Amino acid sequence: MAALWTLSLLLSACLFWPACLALTSPSQPRNLPPSRGFNSSDGSLSVDLPMALRLFSVDYHHVQAPFEIVLWIMLASLAKLGFHWSGRVPAVVPESCLLIMVGLLVGGVIYGVRHSAPPTLSADAFFLFLLPPIVLDAGYFLPGRLFFENLGTILWYAVLGTLWNVLGIGLSLYAVCLLAPGSLGDISLLHCLLFGSLIAAVDPVAVLSVFQEMRVNDQLHILVFGESLLNDAVTVVLYRLFESFLRLPSVSGLDVLLGGCMVLVVGLGGLLVGLFFGLVAALTSRFTSRAQVIAPLFVFLYSYLSYLTSEMLHLSGIMAIVTCAVTMKQYVEANVSERSNTTIQYFLKMWSSVSETLIFIFLGVSTIQDVHMWSWLFVCSTLLLCLVWRATGVLLLTAVVNKLRRNTVTFRDQFIIAYGGLRGAICFSLVFLIEDFPKKRLFITTTIVVILFTVFVQGMTIKPLVELLDVKRKKRALPSVSEEIHSRLIDHLLAGIEDVVGYWGQHYWKDKFEQFNRKYLRRFLIREDHQARSSILRVYQELERREQRGDEEAPPLVDPRPHSRPLLPEEMDSIRRILSRNLENFNKKQTPAYSRHTLHQDATTGRTRKPLHRHQSLAETSTNNTQVATTQFIQSSSLLLAVCWMSASPHVLLDSSAPAPTRRPVDPPPPAAGEEQISLQHQAPVGRTPKKQLSFVLESEKQQ
Repeated sequence: MAALWTLSLLLSACLFWPACLALTSPSQPRNLPPSRGFNSSDGSLSVDLPMALRLFSVDYHHVQAPFEIVLWIMLASLAKLGFHWSGRVPAVVPESCLLIMVGLLVGGVIYGVRHSAPPTLSADAFFLFLLPPIVLDAGYFLPGRLFFENLGTILWYAVLGTLWNVLGIGLSLYAVCLLAPGSLGDISLLHCLLFGSLIAAVDPVAVLSVFQEMRVNDQLHILVFGESLLNDAVTVVLYRLFESFLRLPSVSGLDVLLGGCMVLVVGLGGLLVGLFFGLVAALTSRFTSRAQVIAPLFVFLYSYLSYLTSEMLHLSGIMAIVTCAVTMKQYVEANVSERSNTTIQYFLKMWSSVSETLIFIFLGVSTIQDVHMWSWLFVCSTLLLCLVWRATGVLLLTAVVNKLRRNTVTFRDQFIIAYGGLRGAICFSLVFLIEDFPKKRLFITTTIVVILFTVFVQGMTIKPLVELLDVKRKKRALPSVSEEIHSRLIDHLLAGIEDVVGYWGQHYWKDKFEQFNRKYLRRFLIREDHQARSSILRVYQELERREQRGDEEAPPLVDPRPHSRPLLPEEMDSIRRILSRNLENFNKKQTPAYSRHTLHQDATTGRTRKPLHRHQSLAETSTNNTQVATTQFIQSSSLLLAVCWMSASPHVLLDSSAPAPTRRPVDPPPPAAGEEQISLQHQAPVGRTPKKQLSFVLESEKQQ
């Protein structure tokens, strides 16, 4: 652990060491060979006085940009690695807080050495390079069922809630400025609305980093995450709208109406751009069967291209990349191989994790600046208004939306939604884009204070509040095939009921989209050899992909049953001999298959069936006879029960033919020392098929 932090400090020293090299310029021109010199009289090359050949030279300017980028990424990765190896610190302090503290430390060191402000996170670097990987990862792994079931509530919070916060904070800050005309009198109404639009942005990066550690229930997580994701799109649009109003000599009612239309055009335009590139990506993945190596590349290229195209057209890039990821996911996963799917998943997680780490570190580094301006009234009023307007907005909007929802949002969930409005790099990047005016430095200082307060105070206290309020947590177990099938059965039943009563609800439209998807989209976008013939098979394949991906961030499951005493070495040896002997015997046997629709068959005429492994393809087994080897199941179950009972009792007699599953210890006959007795009893009652009974007596402890 100490070695990690020492290495991080060394890397931070390397970050400002190149700056010292940059201050010293080379004494000779860069393009001249080192073996030649200059004649001091006329400047011509001196042939008769050759210089000595250099064995070692430093040319930092040639590798400055990539070298510093690699150093920053290495520093961020080591800080993240040290956080997860820091004992109990992750249970108390969120990862984002520690990364910001590392950034503050590095920024202070750079400022002390250079005696100038350290490099800041530019808006172009954030919006064009660091934000897209995080949003792409969130959109690609978005739980589609939960998101679309709560889409109305998410849009209610994201659109109306954002407008409520922007107008409330902006108008309230303008009233505060009117109360102090001496120090804040030069801040206009449009400047207050512009600042309210950027300070109301709930950052999905900060929300994801905090809420993934708490593992709250699925409904609460999707409401907070979906609201923060779409909230950014609305915030950026409103920011550009008020910025355009500031450039106009006067704002009329027609300008306000056109601004409202521009909000719709920017949002819907980004959605259409993302839908187009998502379908093109799905179609391209259909023809990658002969070049599977480059199949994952199209996922990243088309997603990033959709984001850049939207930004080029002044549309919502966040909406575009989220729509592209959600659209292409199911078709890409069906077309590419399992190895390609694994590559896509791990590369997205790695890419987004590095971007998130760099964002928080640069937030800390960029805080060390010379441009701060302080006003107690403005800073404290902004902090208080952000909390008050978000809380009132959540309460009022939820009171309305609960009348239309079957699963209402509880008061505890409302409190977590209101308290979880964390600010981050989005508002920090937007505040630097404001055109210069006398109070821009005050806006920058206030934004930094709000970010640090929400990330440190709210981010560190929200987890204890979740435990104190006993908020429902997320299920740790993945759903089984039967649960998914029953869930789809309920969806079909509700869709049928809505169709009968003439109500076009979400289940009705979902059923219509599934029919359209099955009849047209899947046939056109998925290769024929990869199209599942059964919906149950698609469910099985999806669950197989989830299990292979795994829930790596989930804490280890704890067995609620009381732990029994550990088995003795003699018992373990006996169990190994019993299992190896009996499993080898019944694996070699050819047992007849049983079906309740046919009569009993002779054992010699029965067909053998290979045992079904966990990762065997269901498509292969569906072509065979769906038969169950009952004899093997009985024998393996009896052995498994015997092992479980032996861990609780040293002497157990297990008989598979007993009518009731009672656990009664039986005194065994005196066997040879250190050996077990295994007896197979065969009973053949008249008129019944011969039935095997397996019983054994295990002596686990030697008599003294």
